[in-house]
Amino acid sequence: MRTTTLMGLALVLAVTACKPAGKDAPKVDTATEEAAIRAKEAGWMEAYNKHDAAALAGQYEDDASLASNGVALMTDTAGRGAFLDGFAADPALKVDFASDRIIIAKSGDLASSRGHYSFTYTDPATKQPKTESGSYLTVYRKSADGSWKAAEDFTTPGPAAAPGSAAQ
Repeated sequence: MRTTTLMGLALVLAVTACKPAGKDAPKVDTATEEAAIRAKEAGWMEAYNKHDAAALAGQYEDDASLASNGVALMTDTAGRGAFLDGFAADPALKVDFASDRIIIAKSGDLASSRGHYSFTYTDPATKQPKTESGSYLTVYRKSADGSWKAAEDFTTPGPAAAPGSAAQ
């Protein structure tokens, strides 16, 4: 009897676990989530141009990775913070970036933003302002409070995307 009860319970749990999550999962409003990421990126760019290192650091998850040209991959809060403190302290710093494509996962808990950037900074070798342009890819994860935070943020210098490649 006990074996039959346990087998029945196991069968019920197995059938319940196999139920497709999509049927009961709430539909994600991708347009709203995309707008939230675009607003976040506008605030992020504003923080760069205000030289606000604390606001820049607040854009990232605690375990996020940040990759920038010429520096080692930063995978912890202290490494990102030190880099962003120095970056934001540069009086020549001017940043402009825009997303060319945002993808929202059907689950609504992950998203990516790919775009182009241009920034001016003080070249350490010449001590003169230098402008760099390139592309970026940021992977966002939705936080418990519903806000988006960067989990992976990579930039690479180079020419802008070829015409027609932004929507691919």
